[in-house]
Amino acid sequence: MKKDFSNLASEIIEHVGGEDNVQSVVHCATRLRFKLKDREQADKQAVDDLDGVIQVVESGGQFQVVIGNEVSDVYREITKSTSLGEEGDSGNKDNGADKGNLFNRAIDIIAAIFTPLLGALAGAGIFKGLLAVFESTGVLTTDSGTYQIFNAASDSLFYFLPILLAYTSARKFDADPYVAVVVAGALFYPDLVTFGEEQGTTDFLGIPVILTDYSTTVIPIVLSVYVMSKFQAVLNNWLHSAVRMFFTPLILLVVMVPLTLIVFGPVGTVISGWLADGYSFIYDGSPMIAGIFMGVFWQPLVIFGLHWGFVPIGINNLTIHGVDTFSAIIAPAVFAQAGSALGVWLKTRQTKVKAIAGPATISGLFGITEPAIYGVTLRYKKPFILGAVAGGIGGAVVGLSGASALAVALPGLTTLPVYFGEGFALFCVAIAISFFLAAILTYLFGFKDELEDATPSQPEPSKTAADTTTGKESKLALSSPLQGAVIPLDEVNDAAFASEAIGKGVAIIPTEGKLYAPADGTISTVFPTKHAIGLTTEDGAEVLQHVGLNTVQLDGKHFTTYVNQGDKVKKGQLLVAFDIKGIKDAGYDITTPVIITNADNYLDIIGSNDGNVQSGDAIISIVNNIKE
Repeated sequence: MKKDFSNLASEIIEHVGGEDNVQSVVHCATRLRFKLKDREQADKQAVDDLDGVIQVVESGGQFQVVIGNEVSDVYREITKSTSLGEEGDSGNKDNGADKGNLFNRAIDIIAAIFTPLLGALAGAGIFKGLLAVFESTGVLTTDSGTYQIFNAASDSLFYFLPILLAYTSARKFDADPYVAVVVAGALFYPDLVTFGEEQGTTDFLGIPVILTDYSTTVIPIVLSVYVMSKFQAVLNNWLHSAVRMFFTPLILLVVMVPLTLIVFGPVGTVISGWLADGYSFIYDGSPMIAGIFMGVFWQPLVIFGLHWGFVPIGINNLTIHGVDTFSAIIAPAVFAQAGSALGVWLKTRQTKVKAIAGPATISGLFGITEPAIYGVTLRYKKPFILGAVAGGIGGAVVGLSGASALAVALPGLTTLPVYFGEGFALFCVAIAISFFLAAILTYLFGFKDELEDATPSQPEPSKTAADTTTGKESKLALSSPLQGAVIPLDEVNDAAFASEAIGKGVAIIPTEGKLYAPADGTISTVFPTKHAIGLTTEDGAEVLQHVGLNTVQLDGKHFTTYVNQGDKVKKGQLLVAFDIKGIKDAGYDITTPVIITNADNYLDIIGSNDGNVQSGDAIISIVNNIKE
């Protein structure tokens, strides 16, 4: 019996502030990506508590609701019951209301353009990989009619990719999607392609035109549609409503087709070449190092939804080189998180944890890691870290193998044929290493079942730092570096801090823009963007004070630092001054995590959640283990 997702869809829309508060909504493989008009109208906790929602993540200027494999069903119900999505006017448009910074806007644009194509890209990619296997094993030959028909079915999406991107780009930029498709089609109109092959260059009203094959390209049509959307808005303002319907498309075609062939096509081709050359420079310099780096950091990028920024690299590699090594080196990272979830499933004796970890493992093996990350590995921290390490090791092996993808696809068991070719055997070894290594490390070192500690021994009474020579424990206190309201870390609107993946502590919502030293110590880090300070106390605790969330993107604006790395400071000494109003007006959350990054060195980190504090009030107790 098919599950009904209508209630979940309506509850999500209600808790994000209603349909009127949604500027746009799209979905990728596991999450709904909302662009909200007013973030304050959304109740994050209420959405997070809904049955069927794995987690809510705010990143890249988006309110992201992680659903899992059933996200498309929930999205479909949203489009049925509202005017949002593919059939509605709210769609994926950029109507100028987006006031996010350039980085957030770039991620939002890339996600909106490519996510509608994700399913088709994955299906065509798998098909293309299977066809390569059939050809290599002699099941099909290239001169057979069956092969040619299958090849057309698997390759048509990639060949006509500019047309599909024209449509999704037009929806994002609020341009006429059908005119955009016509402009894209003109780029590789058969007669024009033939003319270009014969002539190479020609002219348009005396202006030189370099004719080339724009099939499979990405950047030229996106640039063209963006400019077309601005020109269309101007035309609609100029032209009378009586003739606008006919003359706006006419003028757009007359202007945009030549302009695309003369300007955006060549410029986009040059940018594509730079992008491909830049990636090749890094990869060719050391494929193993590139594999280690992406293997370790790919899943953290997924957590924040920033992995979409790398999608054009993979597609561009396919366009320029015909294969993509980037998709190959990130594959072990996916299998590693599935392995970590398996390690938890094998170790735990808790029915509830097994019920989450088992399906998450299976989902991860098929390329969907969000259930494993949010439901299991990030929740317990160490499994996530060990999975990242295993992913880095597997990435190094893939880099050594030289394996590459023949098409765009989510790394998983069903998409293995996409990687068929040079280095395929070692590629399979690499993902197996990542999966089983992550499972073994997690089972042995990364997860301690709570049921094992059902009858814990009572701890001895804590002592103060002055009593460290007479007992087995001591308690060190950190004072508040800020004046404001204390909240627990799990209420912070940032998955990395809220999950305690970076460290343990508290967060403060400041009411005064001054950050003071919480203890005597040495400044270990002053971030170039001035938004964060690292302090190592005289007792060895490593304290990170991170003013605001995502404020690194302000690049130091609204911040003034009064210390340098290596400075000795005293408790209560002014470290940073910052403009609370300026940061808020720029669209950033001012919540400031204060965390102990080396928390694993201590018995416990106890944070105070007692509401309002003054700078200097005790907020964190560090329980230390003292040798006799």
